[in-house]
Amino acid sequence: MLFSNRKNLLSLYNAVNQRDYKNPDDLEIVTLENAIYMGMKNDLAFIIDTNLYLYEHQSTYNPNIPLRDLFYISNEYQKLVDKKSLYSSTLQKIPAPNFIEFYNGSTILSDCTELKLSSAFENLSGEPKLELTVTVLNVNEGHNAELMQHCSTLKEYAQYVARVRHYAANMSLNQAVECAVDECIKEGILAEFLSKNRAEVISMSIFEYDKELEEKKLRKAEYEAGFSDGEKSGHKTGFSEGRESGFSEGQSHAAIETARRMLQSNKFTIEEIAKFSGLSQQEVETISSDA
Repeated sequence: MLFSNRKNLLSLYNAVNQRDYKNPDDLEIVTLENAIYMGMKNDLAFIIDTNLYLYEHQSTYNPNIPLRDLFYISNEYQKLVDKKSLYSSTLQKIPAPNFIEFYNGSTILSDCTELKLSSAFENLSGEPKLELTVTVLNVNEGHNAELMQHCSTLKEYAQYVARVRHYAANMSLNQAVECAVDECIKEGILAEFLSKNRAEVISMSIFEYDKELEEKKLRKAEYEAGFSDGEKSGHKTGFSEGRESGFSEGQSHAAIETARRMLQSNKFTIEEIAKFSGLSQQEVETISSDA
């Protein structure tokens, strides 16, 4: 939401790529509407010069981002290229892809790491014939100082997230987010953005923090349940099956709780709640009728 603003997005792009573009209109936003893969929506896709960038935010460590981005980029290219022209003798040029993940979870990561699609290939021998590399930038407070220095909006966002976590250690999540928002506005940290989008920011912050905590608990439960089931049955699939079902349940729980909070606030439409939570409008309507 914060970097949906073209000016903020251009500032982030300049900081990441060490460029100095001035005109936000140089960005062509090509984010696919309603494109959801593995339960999560790609945050932003844009073209600048002859490059296509996929920017995604993650508050939990996810090694499957390269596979998700593969699905996403193939759909982007299908949209950008005239299918009929693929049968011509003329080479069809496409923008070069770049994949960036902005990570601010609590699992310790270095300032910059890479995730590779080839890590998912079973029994790979030799060099992979297909590769996709995602650059993961740790944007927690205290990391990537040079990047933060060149993008004040990102730096202030990191400060806001740190405040939420600080307060959440000693009070309810709702109170923690409220206190963090109030304090940041008072101190001039994302003040204009937080003031204009207070309700949405609070709901989304609660959702992200809930999801992060839920997935942490689930990782432990999934390992224990999956390993135990696999050990008892003698199957290697026990761990992976337990992990898969656990993640699905955890993501659903966090999304439902977010929808309930937003419904209780009476400040959002069904469509807005569906967009923020990742649920369908029909699912949100069902939650509303059950309330």
